[in-house]
Amino acid sequence: TPTHHQPPTIIKQSVKDYIVDPRDNIIIECEAKGNPVPTFSWRRNGKFFNIGKDPRVTMRKRSGTLEIGFRSGGRPEDYEGEYQCFATNDFGVALSNKILLRVSKAPLWPKEVLEPVVVTEGSPLVLPCNPPPGLPPPITFWMNSAMSPIPQDKRVSMGLNGDLYFSNVLAQDAHTDYSCNARFLFTHTIQQKNPFTLKVQTTEPYNDTSYNATDPYGGRKIPESTPTLLSPSGSESSKMVLRDDQLLLECIAAGVPTPTIKWFKKGGELAGRKVKFENYNKTLKIISVSEEDSGEYMCMANNHLGSIRHSIFVQVKAAPYWLDKPIDLVLAPDENGRLVCRANGNPKPNIQWLINGQPIDSAPLNPSRQVQGDTIIFRSVQMGSSAVYQCNASNQHGYLLANAFVSVLDMPPRMLGPKNQLIKVIENNRTFLDCPFFGSPLPELRWFKNGQGSGLDGGQYRVYINGTLEIKRARAEDEGTYTCVANSILGKAENQVRLEVKEPTRIVRGPERQSVNRGTTARFDCKVKSDPSLPFTVAWTKDDKPLSLGWRLKKDEESLTIPNVNEGDEGTYACTVKSEIDQDSASAPWMCVFLCDRPDPPMDLDLSDPAARSVRLTWIPGNDHRSPITEFLVQFEEDQWESGRWQDLATYPGDLNSVILQLAPFVNYQFRVIAVNSVGRSTPSRPSPRYKTSGAAPDVIPRGLQGRGSKKDNMEITWEPLLNLERNGRNLHYNVCWRRKDSGEDWSNVTTLQSKHVVHNTETYVPYEIKVQARNEFGAGPESNVVIGYSGEDKPTDAPTDLRVSKVDSTKANIHWKPVDLNSVQGEFKEYRLYYWRESSLVPSLLVSKEKKTKGFYSTMAEPSGILSDLVPYSKYKMFMVVANSRFEGPPSNTVEFTTKEGVPDAPRFFRINRRNLDTIYLEWDKPLEPNGILIGYQLKYQTVNGTRLGRTQLETFLPNMTDFTLRLPDRSTRYKFYLSALTQVGAGEVYAEESPHFANEGECFYIPTPHTIWNLTVEPNSNYANVSWRHNFPAGSSEFVLEFTLDSNKTVKIVPVKQHPPITVADLIAGAKYHLRVYSHELNSVSSKYVTFKTKPAYIDQVDIATQGWFIGLMCAIALIILILLIVCFIKRSRGGKYPVRDKKDLPLDPVDHKDQDGSFDYHSDEDNKPLQGSQTSLDGNVKESDDSLVDYGEGGDGQFNEDGSFIGQYTVKKDKDETEGNESSEATSPVNAIYSLA
Repeated sequence: TPTHHQPPTIIKQSVKDYIVDPRDNIIIECEAKGNPVPTFSWRRNGKFFNIGKDPRVTMRKRSGTLEIGFRSGGRPEDYEGEYQCFATNDFGVALSNKILLRVSKAPLWPKEVLEPVVVTEGSPLVLPCNPPPGLPPPITFWMNSAMSPIPQDKRVSMGLNGDLYFSNVLAQDAHTDYSCNARFLFTHTIQQKNPFTLKVQTTEPYNDTSYNATDPYGGRKIPESTPTLLSPSGSESSKMVLRDDQLLLECIAAGVPTPTIKWFKKGGELAGRKVKFENYNKTLKIISVSEEDSGEYMCMANNHLGSIRHSIFVQVKAAPYWLDKPIDLVLAPDENGRLVCRANGNPKPNIQWLINGQPIDSAPLNPSRQVQGDTIIFRSVQMGSSAVYQCNASNQHGYLLANAFVSVLDMPPRMLGPKNQLIKVIENNRTFLDCPFFGSPLPELRWFKNGQGSGLDGGQYRVYINGTLEIKRARAEDEGTYTCVANSILGKAENQVRLEVKEPTRIVRGPERQSVNRGTTARFDCKVKSDPSLPFTVAWTKDDKPLSLGWRLKKDEESLTIPNVNEGDEGTYACTVKSEIDQDSASAPWMCVFLCDRPDPPMDLDLSDPAARSVRLTWIPGNDHRSPITEFLVQFEEDQWESGRWQDLATYPGDLNSVILQLAPFVNYQFRVIAVNSVGRSTPSRPSPRYKTSGAAPDVIPRGLQGRGSKKDNMEITWEPLLNLERNGRNLHYNVCWRRKDSGEDWSNVTTLQSKHVVHNTETYVPYEIKVQARNEFGAGPESNVVIGYSGEDKPTDAPTDLRVSKVDSTKANIHWKPVDLNSVQGEFKEYRLYYWRESSLVPSLLVSKEKKTKGFYSTMAEPSGILSDLVPYSKYKMFMVVANSRFEGPPSNTVEFTTKEGVPDAPRFFRINRRNLDTIYLEWDKPLEPNGILIGYQLKYQTVNGTRLGRTQLETFLPNMTDFTLRLPDRSTRYKFYLSALTQVGAGEVYAEESPHFANEGECFYIPTPHTIWNLTVEPNSNYANVSWRHNFPAGSSEFVLEFTLDSNKTVKIVPVKQHPPITVADLIAGAKYHLRVYSHELNSVSSKYVTFKTKPAYIDQVDIATQGWFIGLMCAIALIILILLIVCFIKRSRGGKYPVRDKKDLPLDPVDHKDQDGSFDYHSDEDNKPLQGSQTSLDGNVKESDDSLVDYGEGGDGQFNEDGSFIGQYTVKKDKDETEGNESSEATSPVNAIYSLA
């Protein structure tokens, strides 16, 4: 077979303007095909690029693609330039485009010192951006120091050049952080320009609370001015844009009030899908510009003082674009042909021809070739003149390069496909008859049927350029022999294709669902109708698997017979009939022999092959009741930890009945097995004999190891104890090790039975390395990884300073503060916690809740800031800040007071519609719960309602002291829809909408219920949770509620959003704490319940046998010892000073017989010895009840001593040193010794 030669053709190449990422290898693509396979070379900047001399550059095999790597060094910038690929074989040279390779750049912003910009209020201003020239150019945007975009509107916006334009500057524009940012796409980096500081000089003082959108000047007089243009300058300018590019025109104007921009086109309309207006009408954008978009565009800026115009003359130029791109040409010797290269552009492109990469003018003369501008004419070409021609169409805006080869071949027609092919097709299907051919000159191909006719084309026949004949719908009469004939001056070639049209193969009666009795015969039909000449086969499947017929099942051409049906025959049967060109199938649903059931339990469980941690379990499966067993579940029970409780051990496939069980050490097991089929589980089998595994050291590392301090000078090391089945033996204990991190100390360790150990006398918040290991009587388990824990935290010592606010609007405020030294936190830094509360409303006589709220800010920046949101408008707030660690808060910062700006009010508290007679509707409402500013009135919009049709909207306004309105009805049957809202200087607030009721009987009063309310809030507190219930009239599912708990001790607020209906259980409350609770609507914050105060119950204390506690035993021993000493002292005191002279001032109750000593004094041994002295009797609460009598009479002169409570201590007190007595005078009355003496 002669070889088909072909000049090279470029099939893949990099883009013309090729920008690469400097962090990646550079890959310049160039792929080509041809016969012989082309070789590749490159030019760089017009000169030969010697790839072999540069170790960083490699060329892929059988390809021209270059790969430049920088692992061994080098700069990507050194390889910038213009590259062109040349693909060469014996029959020509093909060229790629000139690929301009450039490396992406993201230069830094030049360092500059920006002086503050000072401007008079009302004057225009332009803040220049001037981003560094990146490749590709960066995207610019303006942000402030909080990384929030600068708000842009009709007055303030960014221009196309990146500058920030102010049509007029207002006092509120005075900020210190206008920063231009440039984002570079390739490197994904953002460069930031030094921020501008803008100072605004005002003629009148500016109060930021007076600002609102309807009056941006806050009621102050700012000189008005006629519009002037900030960009572009002058009265006219010009703009050039390339065809298919995007046109952007811009007009930015200055003036007070801010001018409005409008656009016009002279002699045309600015409408349609192509034209868009952006940037508050300052930018006109046209997508995919065409020549008809050229012309004069005009922008007009106007306010009520005047207007100004600017004309922009747009020229649409065009880089070259194809009209006729040259295509490859295959010619035979002495044949004629032409290459056409037509391109258009503005200006009109210049056409240049090249041959094999060289200008055609410098090529040797070829008499068979003639160049006529954009066309090359070939006449009587000869062998050996094959070449690749390049057409270059270029103008000042770009170029096009196309390769087209001219291959001169002398080859008679020949067929490329198989001879005398037989095609079979099902009737009414589409079919294709292939006839691939080749020849030079290109042969003419025609199809004939049965060797007759003038050629097949048209109607239901279609001949494709590659020689294929399509028959759109084959019929019986299309059957026959088709001949394709290829003719040229060099000869003729033909091939034949025989077409047979067959009837489809179909199952006319398929298998059907059957329910048969066991032992009977089942028969499934599969009757087939097919073409007599088309053989077919029938295959049966059961449950989607091929059916093995065997000796019992019988199959013939039309059916499947199953004699003596049993349970194993149940399933889904299907037959598939298949011919060589089509197939069909049909199935019957499940065939059930009779009712299935869950299996019987397995039997005869047996244990064998005992090992330290395994044993083999064998069983006999029970009856599966006609549903195959799919799996067995093995369960176990052990008698040491959870005796009598069966637990799942493992599952096994239903075809197994002997398995090896993996077991834990030191467990006394018994097993049982449950069988499972499609119906369900069997009852459990009888238990197996018990099997006890031998003990071993623990295998498991204790989980959840951590170290945290509960006090400032300790660290509690805790972990999860091993599970019972992980113990592996008796005497389980834990070895705990710890040491100070990075200290180089030796490990300290302790052995404990508990899952906790406390390390005492630590420094505050110091990191420790800790690890733990489980041990039992058989040895030690694996040691845990080292975990970092921390000792306890202490209260932070420092407070944030210089707390201040900025940019306060109606609901938000930016806060700033100076941070603390993180070492002063004395623990893990959690957050800066801001306490804030609403001190008062600026609305006179409006009472507010002063509950403290908190918000946390996590920031370690040198100049931290944050945004405090969800504030109530027109209110005075106070706030202070603390720094918090995990356990404590530090001292408070300075307290800051600020006021929020006025906002729009809430909805009126209620809105009632009352129809009192036929002709009037009476409307009544109340002030909003939160006016959010000074109410200036109410706005009522209403319109008639007729079914779904609404009438014209009418408007009524009312003074703020008006809360009712009577509407006269023009027609008694008219119904209205009302929209009521309150007004402040900022605007209209939330709308309350209601519809007037139908009027039924004269004199009947219609009342629309008051708006949504919440009432009957009740709380059932427990120790750390509470059950909360309330009633409301919100529609079901239409509202979410918010529970607001305020802790009485420190006024912190806990917010709990709730979606479900009450009652609700709220957890995580503090035991024994006092709370204030209210419930309000998430959608309508003003709809709230009244506050309810409740107190949670004290925490339950675990019942501990106190008598077994060491500290209690020690305390009791100490008390007993003290009492013994006191009794001894009392005895000594009595024996020494128990007698005293009796004065006649007082009669003490004594025995009937008085026993006197010789000195006339009484021996005091009456029954009163066993009682407290009358006059010093101690009450149960420890307070001494004074007697009306005085014991001074029984003292020795005036030396008798009394305690502050009046109890006598004269001779009954132990004598103390003078210093000790004086030093403890203030505490004697409450000392335990004195209390006991007073009871003696």
